Amino acid sequence: MSQDILVVVEHLDNVISDVTFELLGKGRELATATGGKLLAAVLTSSAQSLAEKLGVADQVIGVEDPQLQHFNPESYLTALSSVVEKKAPRLVLIANTSMGMDLGASLSVERNLPLVAYAADVEMEGDAAIVTSHLYGGKIYSESVLDADSGIVSILAGSFPAEPGKKDGTPELEILAAPPALSDTRLRFKSLIQPEAGDVDITQEDILVAVGRGIQSEDNLPLAEELAKALGGAVCSSRPIVDNKWLEKNRQVGKSGLKVKPRVYIALGISGAPEHIEGMKDAELIVAINTDETAPIFEHAHYGVTEDLFDIVPALTEKLK
Repeated sequence: MSQDILVVVEHLDNVISDVTFELLGKGRELATATGGKLLAAVLTSSAQSLAEKLGVADQVIGVEDPQLQHFNPESYLTALSSVVEKKAPRLVLIANTSMGMDLGASLSVERNLPLVAYAADVEMEGDAAIVTSHLYGGKIYSESVLDADSGIVSILAGSFPAEPGKKDGTPELEILAAPPALSDTRLRFKSLIQPEAGDVDITQEDILVAVGRGIQSEDNLPLAEELAKALGGAVCSSRPIVDNKWLEKNRQVGKSGLKVKPRVYIALGISGAPEHIEGMKDAELIVAINTDETAPIFEHAHYGVTEDLFDIVPALTEKLK
């Protein structure tokens, strides 16, 4: 086994996701610690255009095939497994996204490698990789030791800054032959269905008032709407609110929703699960209102209030008026 760190590049429509740059930045740190190279695995129909955006890597490993133009869990697994078999990296870093969760577990079985998921930090201590995972929405921290020759770490988006992974450079590009099995996969990509535009584009709003489980009932949404109106902003939410059909999908912030970067983000009754934090962590000012003093949202908020939102929000709205 080598001491190299392999980052799996996640992309859509030839755009590399921010979480990939987070992994590349952390991967560079880990490669320095192990004395190995930082490798980036690009599975696509044409690797050159993506490789040019991965300057922080020492080498880009591309597997090209029309079957890889769009994500297909079966095709991607076959291609990624061939990369891991040939390069035998010390660690494989993959995002804990819907794509990464598909690939990470399957790759673990395919290559018989240990997998640590929901990771928020990875450090090398001697020959061992110490992985800290956030479970149950950040309520439990678990520490795992990967002292095997190789392993897979599935990392939560938002765990590391993206900027260190966005350096300019021209990494070496190595194209591996696509595995013959790609032509025999049972799954076929048919089409990408984009969601319809909604009444509000929360990605363009300067001020957002976000509601979570703490709002308790659909009947209480007007509290948030009045506050947003007084501030000149819009209402958005965490996933449970959309799952309950209290708000439309276009209002959802997070990994399975939209990524926003407003000037002000006010979180009402939101615990701060990593999936939600991924979508709003870049807001310029974050204010959290939650009666649970241990809620993970306070780790990211610039200001926090632990009083009841049903007391604070009406008083704040009245003051603004």
